[in-house]
Amino acid sequence: MSTTSLPPRLPVPAHAVRLRETLLAADFTADGLLDLLGAPAYAALARSETVPALRATRGDSALETLVRLFLLQRSVAYERAAAVLPLDEALADGWVVREDDTVSATVDIRPYGGPDGEDWFIVSDLGCAVGGAGGSGKDGRQAEEAVVLGVGGASTTLAGITVRTPVASALDLGTGSGIQALHAAQHTTLVTATDLNPRALDFTRLTLALSGAREAELLTGSLFEPVDGDTYDLIVSNPPFVISPGARLTYRDGGMGGDDLCRTLVQQSGERLNDGGYAQFLANWQHVEGEEWQDRLRSWVPAGCDAWIVQREVQDVTQYAELWLRDSGDHRGDPDAYGEAYGRWLDEFEARGTRAVGFGWITVRRNPAVASGAVEPSIVVEEWPHPVEQPLGPTVRAHFERQDYLRTHDDAALLADRFTLAPEVVQEQVGLPGAEDPEHVVLRQNRGMRRATRVDHVGAGFAGVCDGTLSAGRILDAIGQLMGEDPVILRDRTPQAIRLLVEEGFLLPVGDEDGAQAPEGEDGA
Repeated sequence: MSTTSLPPRLPVPAHAVRLRETLLAADFTADGLLDLLGAPAYAALARSETVPALRATRGDSALETLVRLFLLQRSVAYERAAAVLPLDEALADGWVVREDDTVSATVDIRPYGGPDGEDWFIVSDLGCAVGGAGGSGKDGRQAEEAVVLGVGGASTTLAGITVRTPVASALDLGTGSGIQALHAAQHTTLVTATDLNPRALDFTRLTLALSGAREAELLTGSLFEPVDGDTYDLIVSNPPFVISPGARLTYRDGGMGGDDLCRTLVQQSGERLNDGGYAQFLANWQHVEGEEWQDRLRSWVPAGCDAWIVQREVQDVTQYAELWLRDSGDHRGDPDAYGEAYGRWLDEFEARGTRAVGFGWITVRRNPAVASGAVEPSIVVEEWPHPVEQPLGPTVRAHFERQDYLRTHDDAALLADRFTLAPEVVQEQVGLPGAEDPEHVVLRQNRGMRRATRVDHVGAGFAGVCDGTLSAGRILDAIGQLMGEDPVILRDRTPQAIRLLVEEGFLLPVGDEDGAQAPEGEDGA
């Protein structure tokens, strides 16, 4: 069976500025691709289907030529390449190679739109950008050990959940093709990117240069080893989190048993964070017989830190093994070899007592108040498989701000404070058709995590009149008078419900009766 052929050498960014100008002039951008290909062909690329895009690029325009060359990896005539590229420089720097009368790309270049409309380019190994980072085992091939993937769903998810406040220092651990480093460079004074694979650092350098971003500090090594004792305001990592038997593929297999790599990353991140700093990871974790998965993850949280851990998906061990065997292309080879490989995965899970694997996000925040013992850590571990609205960075920051608020406000302080209803929260009444009263009332968010929570009539009425003008206590007194209930009893029983609505982001604190301001909610981000 053949393997992915890596280029003899990677390009150098000596003339990256000129190449970038050429690509932009031809509208080789995310928006330009959508306009050229149309929505169906553009969406097909995300499914690794290139036929519609090939049909849409049969002309001789500069954009069509660049798409076929760098995105679809088709050779183009030398004359066409010379007409659309600074070809002598591109050949000298190694972006393309000449074969007789044709020119071929040595790397994937994928246009990528930044969060504020920036035109960026992600550079990766051939065949690893179209369709995203879904693995390199394509076209009957098995994945090469040192292959570097392009942008995919995991990369964009991590970029979307990352807190984007301006900071002095950021670490992209396991940078791959440099996507997270590229994002961090927009709001960070100094970005450090590390990877065990030296080729990945070369690709990161190309991605930053071709995207017009400033250079990052690039260090080779595993986990936190390359950064010695340095600390950071932000740590992000889309690590090789796959729980596999062995460490065959650098981009996905961590080389530690089970979920030890993810656990180690999370546990060691606390001492690498500056006060108030965030560490944000994508991770996989084991569901082990006789153990609650939530307890397993709580044990990962480092001392002195708060954490928010969200499980987005769970797969049984057979689904999980099949996913990653397909990722590497093993299913296209010899059936007996595939069966043996499948068996090794199941043997590994059986030996560890693993019945399923969870996927999700882990955010850790270094909290000096927790580190000093002044407050207890806030560790929220939850399952949320429902759709969310990206980017979630402001939502993540607001979550921790709300936890700070709730820890410093007892029930009396809560009743003295004022609240507003978060934007785009709607009320739904659920009951039988024709019934005089609904069975229950649901508040639903249309932003951020898009949560829904059931409330009673008091809770619904309370949330509906929260506009920041009256304290919670005064609102409850008014509700008590309207409903003929004892205001004292309402004040006693309602703070827990208010606390839940604040914790989940339905209510935003705006200040107490004396005008002191509480932390801003998501819209203050």
